[in-house]
Amino acid sequence: MASEPLSATDLFECKKCGDCCKGYGGTFVSREDILRIAEFIREDPDRFIEKYCRMSGRRHVLAQAESGYCIFWDGLCRIHPVKPWMCRIWPFIPSTLIDIDNWRIMATCCPGMRTDIPDERLESSLRRILHSRDRRL
Repeated sequence: MASEPLSATDLFECKKCGDCCKGYGGTFVSREDILRIAEFIREDPDRFIEKYCRMSGRRHVLAQAESGYCIFWDGLCRIHPVKPWMCRIWPFIPSTLIDIDNWRIMATCCPGMRTDIPDERLESSLRRILHSRDRRL
């Protein structure tokens, strides 16, 4: 009999290390993210895009400092209360939910992601999280 799927909190506990804020292609921001962050830092949204975003393909990503970290990382996230959707759902981003190999690859960079779970149980747990997210959308 297969074990019961694990919850998101069973699979991940943020260690506040900031590794997810460094590199890896950047943090995509939606128009809603931009508006929320711009209001939080008291910046005009268009000026926010000019100052704090870069383009990746056709999408905006948060700029990175010379250190390689997100421009808003300073030992802790300075925009944590309004962080982008991509950051709020980390590490349960679509690519890690649909392929456990992606989960395991990303876990090499994120100490909060569990890797001590057998593939079958991890896969069923991630599938359950993806399914519950789809129902909420």
